[in-house]
Amino acid sequence: MYIPNHFKEENPERLAALIEGIPLGMLVTVHDEFPFVSHLPFLFERHAGTHGKLIGHMARANPQWHDLEQGQKVLAVFQGPNAYVSPSWYAAPGVPTWNYAVAHVYGVPRLVEDEAQLVNILEKLTAVHEAQYPEPWQADLSGEKTRLLGMIVGFEIEITEIQGKFKLSQNRSVEDQQRVIAQLARSPSPLDIEVSALMVSNLDGRL
Repeated sequence: MYIPNHFKEENPERLAALIEGIPLGMLVTVHDEFPFVSHLPFLFERHAGTHGKLIGHMARANPQWHDLEQGQKVLAVFQGPNAYVSPSWYAAPGVPTWNYAVAHVYGVPRLVEDEAQLVNILEKLTAVHEAQYPEPWQADLSGEKTRLLGMIVGFEIEITEIQGKFKLSQNRSVEDQQRVIAQLARSPSPLDIEVSALMVSNLDGRL
C-alpha cells in the first residue's frame, strides 16, 4: 500500500480500535493466479505472538480455504470510516479528495481442523459480537455438531505486519484541518461524523 509519511499510522491502539471497531475484513489471496477476496468477520487477538493474530472461519464451499491450506502469505484489509472532502472548505486553494482510515494486515494462515479448537473459535466470535445485547445468544451445537462443523473451515492468521494509513488532511494547514473537521461534524452522514472525530483525535495529538 502506498503510504506517504504524513499519513502513516503506527499507533497500535488506534490500529486495534479500527480493526475491532469494524471487524468485517476482506481476506485476499491468490487463487489460480488471480486475486481472490472473501468478506469475513475476524477476531483480532492483539497480544498473541509478536504482532497479534486474526481468527475466523469461512464456508467449506468457499474454495479460498485451499489457498490457506497452502500456507501462502495472505492480506486482510480493514476499512474504517471515510468521507469526501470539498476544496471549498479550505482557506487555501486545494483540490477534491477523500479522507479515510484503513489497516492492511499481513500474515501466515493455518487451518484449524481440530473440532474442539473450531468450537472455541465459534464461541469466541459469538461472545464478542453478542456482548452488546442484554440477552446474548449462545450457540447450541448439540445434535447437529458434526454436520454443522463440517460446513465451515476455521483458520488462524499469525500476523507478520500491520500497515496503517489514516489520511486525515495532515498535508494541509491546521486551519484547513479544523475547517474540514467543522464541515464533516455538521454532516447528516454518520461516516462523515466519524471521520471528523478521527481528525480531532489526530490533530489533538499533533498540537
